[in-house]
Amino acid sequence: MRKPSIRRTCAALAAVTSLALAATACGGTTKEDVENEGGAAATAGKADPNAETKKGLTVGFLPKQVNNPYFTVADKGGEKALEELGSTYKEVGPSSATDTAGQVSYVNTLTQQQVDAMAVSAQDPGALCTALKQAMKNGIKVVTYDSDTKPECRNAFISQASADDLGRTEVQLLAEQIGYKGEIAILSAAQTATNQNAWIEIMKDELKDPKYKDIELVKVAYGNDDAQQSFQQTQGLLQEHPDLKGIISPTTVGIKAAAQYLSGSKYKGKVKLTGLGTPNDMRKYVKNGTVEAFELWDPARLGELAARTAVALASGQITGKEGETFQAGAMGEYTIGEDGVINLGKPTVFNAKNIDQFDF
Repeated sequence: MRKPSIRRTCAALAAVTSLALAATACGGTTKEDVENEGGAAATAGKADPNAETKKGLTVGFLPKQVNNPYFTVADKGGEKALEELGSTYKEVGPSSATDTAGQVSYVNTLTQQQVDAMAVSAQDPGALCTALKQAMKNGIKVVTYDSDTKPECRNAFISQASADDLGRTEVQLLAEQIGYKGEIAILSAAQTATNQNAWIEIMKDELKDPKYKDIELVKVAYGNDDAQQSFQQTQGLLQEHPDLKGIISPTTVGIKAAAQYLSGSKYKGKVKLTGLGTPNDMRKYVKNGTVEAFELWDPARLGELAARTAVALASGQITGKEGETFQAGAMGEYTIGEDGVINLGKPTVFNAKNIDQFDF
């Protein structure tokens, strides 16, 4: 069976290198990225929360790019859930994360094959809309995960985590590591990255809490999700602020580059680093003492929730309307939010104790 793949969630990420891979997960489209695009989640009929879960369904997964480690893990989570639910998993998708036309053609293929539902990680918020709307007209339930379309072009969107959770937990992680005292900086992606900026504003708001009164945010630097620039920005931060106690980098390219610089410098173990990273990128830096803990969502759980949502939609238990609830197996109960958005939950924290349990 062909493996799924990973997409770079970071807005400014481009290459499909292992560094880019890191960026892949650094921040897919969250509700905040699409809430101003208008429209309501596509719904049809009335939900029956007591409806029996249908078996024998076929759910097609369409990641941004196949054979990409992040999406491989995510889609395997979906495959496992569908097997447990007595339904069939299939995966199709382009080999390039920028082949939007290819994604459209795969949506059309799944529609022609009359799958019961599809889970799509959209390369572009609008480009797939016509094809997805046609799928829904044909009775196919459409779930987006990791990267959304416009709300009217699907039934529900599985968001990795809320911007609020991501922003606040990163501050909380770093504050614990520096003993709630000292100068800190943020190493972001591009100045124009919508998701990064949303997270940073929440970080600043979190820092207003009196418990952080002895922490001072001295600078927000931008590495443009480029490994070399991020490395140089880390070096510059420490030259400009020699008393710096910690850095938050909410981008997988940034945190890896910062860890690379710190691990070879006199600041290793002295300047704390956290943010959003992938276990495979950060494992060596956790094991060599450069990084204590960082976070990201667990892509396997993201794929699992996408699959369970697709089956709940196809079973008529939910329609995608705000306020509806459904049981996602052992994952627990989920409530559909505004515009059909379902948040996976708080991000997963990775440290020396658990990092070897993950491979992405």
